[in-house]
Amino acid sequence: MIFPSNRVRIVVATKPVDFRKGHDGLAALVKNELRKDPFTGTVFVFRAKRADRLKLLYWDGTGLVMTYQRLEETTFTWPVIRDGLMTLNHAQFEALFAGLDWRKVKALAARPPAAAECHGEPFGRAVRGWF
Repeated sequence: MIFPSNRVRIVVATKPVDFRKGHDGLAALVKNELRKDPFTGTVFVFRAKRADRLKLLYWDGTGLVMTYQRLEETTFTWPVIRDGLMTLNHAQFEALFAGLDWRKVKALAARPPAAAECHGEPFGRAVRGWF
């Protein structure tokens, strides 16, 4: 799937929406009912009454992008239906979109290395010999 950077915020609307809504209808729903700005680059995830369908809406800087997915043999794992929003991290979203149980996914915390080395040499010494 073509998807924006893993640094975007992913928000799930926990209440099912009318899946006849298109780009503009979902953007209006985000603004008026969820009280969020649909033009910030946040990915908004919506579910239908049937748990086998989802829609994504996000602003890519040039226009609204909407993605629709329907599972053929199973259903998506959704949070309890209630009015509100919840956030997912990128790994949880990827699991949800793949039809997996996103609740079992825990993202690993990535930390930068203490120092970069090049063939056993600190990076600075190895580079000096190249010039």
